[in-house]
Amino acid sequence: MKKTLNKPVIGMSACVHGEPVRYDTGHKKSDFCMNELSKHVDFKTYCPEVAIGLPIPRPTIRQIIKDDIITVSQPDGSGDVTKALTEYGQKTAKTFDSLSGFIFCQKSPSCGMERVKIWYDHGKGCKHDGVGFFAREVMKANPLLPCEENGRLNDMPLRENFIIRIFTYRHWQDLIASGLTKHKLIKFHSEHKYLVMSHHIDSYKALGQLLARADLPLEEQADLYIAGLMTALKKLSNRRSHTNTLMHLQGYFKKYLDKSQKEELVEKIHQYREGILPLLVPLTLINHYLREHTEEYLSAQVYLSPYPDDLKLRYGF
Repeated sequence: MKKTLNKPVIGMSACVHGEPVRYDTGHKKSDFCMNELSKHVDFKTYCPEVAIGLPIPRPTIRQIIKDDIITVSQPDGSGDVTKALTEYGQKTAKTFDSLSGFIFCQKSPSCGMERVKIWYDHGKGCKHDGVGFFAREVMKANPLLPCEENGRLNDMPLRENFIIRIFTYRHWQDLIASGLTKHKLIKFHSEHKYLVMSHHIDSYKALGQLLARADLPLEEQADLYIAGLMTALKKLSNRRSHTNTLMHLQGYFKKYLDKSQKEELVEKIHQYREGILPLLVPLTLINHYLREHTEEYLSAQVYLSPYPDDLKLRYGF
């Protein structure tokens, strides 16, 4: 992983951190977050329910819809906390400039990112297209901030995608903190080119064209760039996009490798594409050749190590 100036700080629903703040004094501790990711990031926890004064333990709350208006209250409609949750979310979301990501608690009427239950006021059934009132305000106020739910982090492609985004965003925050210049912006893009290519080839082309424009003020160009980059990285990479990227990378070794080495590298890339080998195999071979044959441009590519290696997120791809 390319060294960052600061350790990423990740916002997190307090129950996912393991704090006993749920209505029944329980928690939703994430083993991955607390046992693995915690070695490389710091967490800052939030519990909207406790923050607005609800006790532990407490009656359950849910989202309820009546006449197209959604409120948050106890199942019988009492104890309405809609306004309190919304205002807390709006106020807190403005303080997230130092965060590099946020992990919410799924299904929560306050912290769920998606598919939160919205109950009909007559009590018969519900729909599953709600967003937690706190999560909604956080995401609305911080559209670039990588966000994910604890449950979705059990899906390995989604987990890796989220981790890539938080470390990339931390790199960007470090760049801005160091003082933005056109040279630094170009260098940042140069280091992230193949990472973008592995996610979305059209964005790879569009970002290059954006930085080639001379008619935009630097600040505007940077804002457009990071918005485009984070949007691109939300798209899940796949064997096809990785194979395309790996084939571009292997081209840098043509002048260094003998015939058998070239054939071996291409073979490993094709075996990855066919699902015979994990992504780690061709990447390990590329990194091995890179140690033997110094190629500064290639060595700087974030794609080769976008996050700490001991997270082991590429073993199953």
